[in-house]
Amino acid sequence: MEFIKHIEGTDGLYEIRVKQGSDIFRIFCFFDKGKIVVLANGFQKNTQKTPKSEIEKALKINKEYENEEKN
Repeated sequence: MEFIKHIEGTDGLYEIRVKQGSDIFRIFCFFDKGKIVVLANGFQKNTQKTPKSEIEKALKINKEYENEEKN
């Protein structure tokens, strides 16, 4: 749980935490059929709270990916 956690209030969206020196980065991801990790978007975290706009962006990418998989 130190490096990856589920984003509350979402269906299958996770946040990967990467620390490089004193910088902290977050990468949103989701799983495809439980076997493939799909990296959605990332950002450098500057505050305690994850920006809602970044979560919304990741959810949009997830939805687009799922729609593409159906076609």
